[in-house]
Amino acid sequence: MTITMITAGLLGLLLLFLGGNVIAGRVKFKIDLGDGGNETMRQRIRAQANFVEYVPMALILMALMENGSVGPRWLLMAMGAILVVARAWHAQGLLSSSGTSAGRFAGTNLTAVVILVGAAACLGRGAGAW
Repeated sequence: MTITMITAGLLGLLLLFLGGNVIAGRVKFKIDLGDGGNETMRQRIRAQANFVEYVPMALILMALMENGSVGPRWLLMAMGAILVVARAWHAQGLLSSSGTSAGRFAGTNLTAVVILVGAAACLGRGAGAW
């Protein structure tokens, strides 16, 4: 499962960055729990939380595809690359001063595409279509 492992490794590093960003905010703004009503803290927490909400399912679907030899390898490599870029763009956009950006929009949509392709591939294999 080389492709999924590389993708998971890169995303693991991004998660550590996002978590470190939350911790740094807690120290800087002296907030022990929650966001303390601080908009910057709220953005940092949401960037990490959104990552944790979507990335695991995408990786599970990729792992199932890779383990079951579902679809061509180029598709799985594309899904992994797109997911890493999408999550970086999404985090950058969410952490921007306004909390909105083209990167955030693209990251959200590209993550959804990866999950949709993975879900369709797994359903297709499960139903015997692949």
